[in-house]
Amino acid sequence: MEVDAAKMIGAGIAAIALGGAGVGIGHIFGNYLAGALRNPAAAAGQRGTLFLGFAFAEATGLIGFAVAMLILFG
Repeated sequence: MEVDAAKMIGAGIAAIALGGAGVGIGHIFGNYLAGALRNPAAAAGQRGTLFLGFAFAEATGLIGFAVAMLILFG
């Protein structure tokens, strides 16, 4: 009984990474949009960095989800 509760708490803590990934992705795209509106000529040069930051933020969320699933079902 206590082990199941500890699994649920651990999975919930690991799932916090999903919220952090959502905030990070919003921050990345928001700052890119603000910069692109200020200097549209430089926007195309920063697109690769945008997608790299998106990939890192999304990977963090996916790793957190995988850890939560491993805690619950592993």
